Order: sequence, then structure tokens, then C-alpha cells
Amino acid sequence: MTDNTLDILNDLVSAATKQGADVADAVAVDSTSTGVSWLNGALEDVERSENSDIGLRVMIGKHQAIVSTSDRRKDALDGLVTRALDMARAVPEDAYCGLADADRLLTGTLPELGLYDDTDVSADTLAELTHEMEDAMFQVDGVTTTAGGGASAGSYALAMVTSHGFAGHFKGSSFSASISAVAGEGTGMERDYDFSSKRFYADLDDAPTIGRTAGENAVKRLNPASVKSGMMPVLFDPRVANSLVEHFMGAINGASIASGTSFLKDHLGEAVFTSDINIIDDPLMMRGLGSRPFDGEGVTTTKQKLIDGGVLNNWMLNSAYARQLGLETTGHATRGTSSPPGIGGSNVYMEAGLLSPTELMADIKDGIYITELIGMGVNGVTGDYSRGAAGFLIENGVITRPVNEITIAGNLKDMFTNLVAGSDLTFKYGTNAPTVRVDGLTVASAG
Repeated sequence: MTDNTLDILNDLVSAATKQGADVADAVAVDSTSTGVSWLNGALEDVERSENSDIGLRVMIGKHQAIVSTSDRRKDALDGLVTRALDMARAVPEDAYCGLADADRLLTGTLPELGLYDDTDVSADTLAELTHEMEDAMFQVDGVTTTAGGGASAGSYALAMVTSHGFAGHFKGSSFSASISAVAGEGTGMERDYDFSSKRFYADLDDAPTIGRTAGENAVKRLNPASVKSGMMPVLFDPRVANSLVEHFMGAINGASIASGTSFLKDHLGEAVFTSDINIIDDPLMMRGLGSRPFDGEGVTTTKQKLIDGGVLNNWMLNSAYARQLGLETTGHATRGTSSPPGIGGSNVYMEAGLLSPTELMADIKDGIYITELIGMGVNGVTGDYSRGAAGFLIENGVITRPVNEITIAGNLKDMFTNLVAGSDLTFKYGTNAPTVRVDGLTVASAG
């Protein structure tokens, strides 16, 4: 992002209001990314991308239009204003459009969140990192090949200006590494993976550790056992337990609530989890993958308890859906350059419970420990849940043989009220959860 980006956005917004817009805002997103892929001892591909986009949103009364461009020449930007105003005059009314209330905007100095690492990581360095992952993976006894690995380094800058006084910008970076291992031969092959994603390059997991973990995960899945169908307790490993939190987030998204298409639409202020469950959204987490000092409308972001003691505290709202529901924005607006503000969380996580995974399964005679989920058989209107899965049997309180090609089914309402959180919360993803136990799910072989 150039030093004069905020000036460009200010000029756009000023021109739009002078030429007929009642209110306007503009956003710029610049990003760069370098990525490599590696397969069987050789560099497979190197990709480099650079993107620079500006979006202008104008409102004339309740008529709203958004246009975007990657051309920052003056005549192109002048044309952007003209097109936006012409579109706004032609489109139907949107009764709920508008800027965020001025008293909700972030003012003063932006909080320091540790989002940007200026470490220059070359494609050669990324290739060496991926090579190290693969070498460590192949040292695991039982690994026969790889499905590929890769690493990337990227950065972005976001700036926003509104016609009612907000101007802000921040930068972020991301670094990631992943590899997929294959164990076994012929029809008995099994695959698994590991990865690491961080804001700072130095925080990435050790490359040999990533490779070794991927290999060990794949080997553990060899020679799967058959599954006896029936209702039983299921434990979700942290790498899939977070999907339950994501389903919850979808159910409290203001768009779903406003359209009446959420299975939680009538449960605001009610207990939807057990009393020891808390779900937090913390946009101010240091070096968090989803951290942000302001939301997609310039609104101040704050740490919030979406679930407090099992009780649903609030919907996730931007200004438009807040107006439609007669509520206030919760600072969950997201923003691109070519569409109105959407809704999304930041660093959402389920707080850790008191029991270790070992303690969670100690009394289970027959159960399943899930490490992979397949497909998206979830009905957001009813909460009905049915997904393909793989993992391991739990027999007499311990994890034993691997299983695959199974389905697990239930209803998210019931699953939430029967959910017990483990003590092993770590922050590896954008959405995080510890190991969780859910009793009474239907398990069946998909084969």
C-alpha cells in the first residue's frame, strides 16, 4: 500500500459526496503472496501474486451501489465515482443500507495487535522449508509416498475512509506450511496431513516436526477396523471440533437470523450449551490469525462472549442487519472491495474445560474418536447434522484401532446441549476448540 492511499480514498469519498451521494465510503486492499509446492523431492511450482483493489460505496437515500477498480490513475478514479453514482440512481432501494453509526467508529490510536511481520521470505527459503518437511515425513516407517507439500508467505494492507469521519489502515502478514503423507500400498493406502499457519515467520512450527507429524498421522490410519452401527459417544479431535463452533457461528449470523433460516433464531438469551461452555470472539488477540483493530465498517472491535455459561448472548451483526433486526451492530462487519459489508468472526474459540481427553473418554466402552470430517451435510434451518468421518475406535476408555468411511449423525441443538469441552485448547486455526465429547450420536459404516 502506498503512502498516499488514505489520500486517494479521501478524495474518492469527497468527490462522491460533492457529486450527489448522501454518504459514501471507500476501501483499499493491497496484497502480495509467494507460494511454492513440492512433490517427491522436487520443486513443483512457484507462484507470485500481487493485487491492488479499491472499492467505492455510495448511497443516495436508500439506493446503494458499489464499484471497484485496480486502476489508480486519476481519470480511472474519476470514472469510478461517476459509475457508482449512476448505478445508485438506477438500483432499487435497500431499506437497511447505510454507514455505521458515528458513535461506534474507532477513534484515536489503533491498538497494537502484532499483525505484521516484515520478514522477507524468498521462494528459495520456502522451497527449502518444504523439502525439510518432506524429508522428515519419509523418515517415518510406513510412509510410502506423498500427496504433496507447500509453503507460502504473504502480506496485505487494508485502508478505509468514510464520509462521516472514519479513516484507518493496518497491515497484516501470514506464513504457512503444510504437507500430506500417504502410508501403505494399493487399496490399503491411507492419507493424512499436518500444517502450521502464523502471523510471524519465526512462529511457524518446526518444518521437520510438521513432516514427521503428517507421516505418523497417516501410518496410524492403516488397517482400519469395521464399525458397529448404533448410538454412542463421539469425541472430536481439536482439528475437527472447531467445525462445531463454525456451525454455531453460522447459526448466529445476522443474515440467517434476519431471513429466519437459523435453527437458533428463537433462542437469543437462552441456554443452548451446558453451563460450563463459553465461546469467545477476540479480535484483539495478539498475533491472532483473525485479529483486526476495526471491522469492515470502521466500528471498534471488542472481545465478546458469544456464549456465556451456555447462554446465547447475541447475534453476529453488521449495521445493515442490526437495523433490520432493531438492534445495534456487534462489530462483526467484513468487507471486500466489490460488495456491501458482510458478517464474520475474528478469533472465535471455545474455552477449555476441566477434563483432559484421556478423562473425557475414560468411561466410554464403545465410542469413536473423530480426526477427519468429510462433506457438509448440515442443515442450517433445522440443525440436522450428518457427515462422513474417519478416526479411531474408543474401546474400554482408550483409543484403539483406526476407522474410516463412517457417518455420524445427530442434530446440532442436541449436540450443543450434550457437549463437554476438554482441557487441551490450543490456537492453531482461525476458529479453535479443544477436544469435545458429544454423547448420543448415531454412527454407521458408510461402506
